[in-house]
Amino acid sequence: MTTWIDACATGDIDKEDLIAWTHSGKRLAIYNTEEGFFATDLMCTHEDESLEEGLVIDCVIECPLHGGRFDIKTGKALSAPVNTDLKTYPVKVKNGRVLVLLAE
Repeated sequence: MTTWIDACATGDIDKEDLIAWTHSGKRLAIYNTEEGFFATDLMCTHEDESLEEGLVIDCVIECPLHGGRFDIKTGKALSAPVNTDLKTYPVKVKNGRVLVLLAE
């Protein structure tokens, strides 16, 4: 079963930034970009490092540990040392709230 889960208010995330969010043991990063809100797994696929302190520029997140980069919209690994994509999750905004679609 998949369910839209209320993650946060749109105002909780500054532009070109992210927040860490956990729901039922699943750890996600929720981003606010010029192109909208997006969600990916929180942990880098290279060495299981949290992306919470990573740098967001446009729709790219840079891991704070080794500088690997991912496309926030698609999860695609963009630069070494990462070579495994991040899992992404559908997001919608409704009544000023960010909702994430999760399989439960």
